[in-house]
Amino acid sequence: MEAELAALAAAAGTTLVTSLATDTWNSMREGMVLLWRRARPDRAEDVDAELEASREELLAVRASGPQAEAETRGEIRAEWQGRVRRLLYAHPELAEDLRTLLAETAPPAPVSAAPPGPAQQATASGEARIYQAGRDLHIDQR
Repeated sequence: MEAELAALAAAAGTTLVTSLATDTWNSMREGMVLLWRRARPDRAEDVDAELEASREELLAVRASGPQAEAETRGEIRAEWQGRVRRLLYAHPELAEDLRTLLAETAPPAPVSAAPPGPAQQATASGEARIYQAGRDLHIDQR
């Protein structure tokens, strides 16, 4: 059970950081505050302010470059994963509500052009030639 809650908290931290600068931010923030309001009403307003501070921090660091933004994202993700994990350990009944929130606010999975195919591998020796292609291959040897 603890491993499942920890994985759910990790997903929450990742989704939260991903949504910080997107259109889903308000929904994510409101959903997280609602979870705290149900479990710890005395902390809900503080959590709302802390979520907004995390967002402002990430938006401010964007001008410093991609390295600084990536580091800040990682720090914010770890911070909120820990907070959510502690909340879930104390109130495991919130797990289903959090799953629903994540399903509603998670970014869509990227669509790939083609499904990955099997890996190709070849070994040549002597004067052998190897021709490999993931699709059509036309060889014109004269």
